[in-house]
Amino acid sequence: MKPTIRRSMLHLAALASLALSLPGTAFAQPKEVKVAVVVPLSGAWARSGEMHVKGAELGVKHINDAGGIKALGGAKMKLVVIDSGDSTEKAKAAAQRLVASEPDVVAGTGAFVSSFTLAVTEVTERANMPWLTLSYSDAITARGYKNVFQTSMTAGAQAAHALPLLAQVAKTATGQAPKTVAIIMDNTASPASFTKPMRESGFAKLGLKLVTDEIYTPPLSDATSMVQKLRNTRPDMLLLLTTNVPDSKLILEKMNEMGLGKGRIPVIANGTALGMPEMLKLLDKSVLEGVMVTAGNWGGKGQEKMIEDFTKTMGEPWVVQDAISTYGDMWIIKDAIEKAGVADREKVAQAIREMKTTATTGAGRFYPGKGVKFDDHGRRVDADMVIVQWQNGVPKTVYPPELASAKVVWSKK
Repeated sequence: MKPTIRRSMLHLAALASLALSLPGTAFAQPKEVKVAVVVPLSGAWARSGEMHVKGAELGVKHINDAGGIKALGGAKMKLVVIDSGDSTEKAKAAAQRLVASEPDVVAGTGAFVSSFTLAVTEVTERANMPWLTLSYSDAITARGYKNVFQTSMTAGAQAAHALPLLAQVAKTATGQAPKTVAIIMDNTASPASFTKPMRESGFAKLGLKLVTDEIYTPPLSDATSMVQKLRNTRPDMLLLLTTNVPDSKLILEKMNEMGLGKGRIPVIANGTALGMPEMLKLLDKSVLEGVMVTAGNWGGKGQEKMIEDFTKTMGEPWVVQDAISTYGDMWIIKDAIEKAGVADREKVAQAIREMKTTATTGAGRFYPGKGVKFDDHGRRVDADMVIVQWQNGVPKTVYPPELASAKVVWSKK
């Protein structure tokens, strides 16, 4: 081979090698694709944040073990985990750190507490970063944002759906519809959204009288006065809307101490706090017996393989909403990247907007309802809620029927 021809071929090879290494080049394939999880890992909501991370870790593991992102030559997913802290200010600062320090993150999920999610998504939206969340507040997807996707039924929709359902359960179990209801809630965004339609018309439509209405700022230091009001009014059911385990523990302990525990007043909670495994370390199972929890997601029938892997790998006794939702979020992001064919935020967000699965295909297997499809606001179409109930020391899914592993039992006064 002549020296000039050989030099030309070496030069072309060097250019090709350079092209393969440049981001955005048609031939370039990343070795890994970064996705973010921003959740509280310190403060009162740290346990829920930990569950988020564990679910995401298992999702990434399953995706990578199955060959990674095939459209990118088997690129592996990599988690970037950031602590949102325990305030909206810290959550916003965490999102700003993410955007500044990790410019190649393609998409993310979090931040559990709706108030934190509202703050985080202000930042991620400006960065055109697609963001998934199980947070309930209706405000999250009512701001006209294009890159925020709410996988859970909103708090308002849950409230509208849950109250008639719970009233019917009570009537079936006791022979009469409930007439009085009490609320104990913290002042974060999700409980506010959850109770708004109830206060406006939901209670009146069902003939329910609100006899106790207590709102506090977390963390709670003393539940005595609130529980005393419960003892005075003796409602037919209590909506206990806390967003962290310590507050839930304090209220239930005080109820038990004052003779209102063990089903004497049926308790319905919303969110993950009262379904956490450590509740059994904090409270006797007899105190928890019959307590119901409405949630945006939960492990149930048809998800046995994921649940088995999660309990073995993560050392948890069951799968709460935080874990299964972020597990599913990893699959939504993975499937969107596969469709986009590139690790590009705007194209991945567009693929999420166009996504449509059934309840038995793709990421739709990991959310209650009819599958994964988002409307123009970013809310999942035909999302459903889950009701779990503590039965013999385990929070079992009792609704919807396709996920239910047990029948609901209404605690009688």
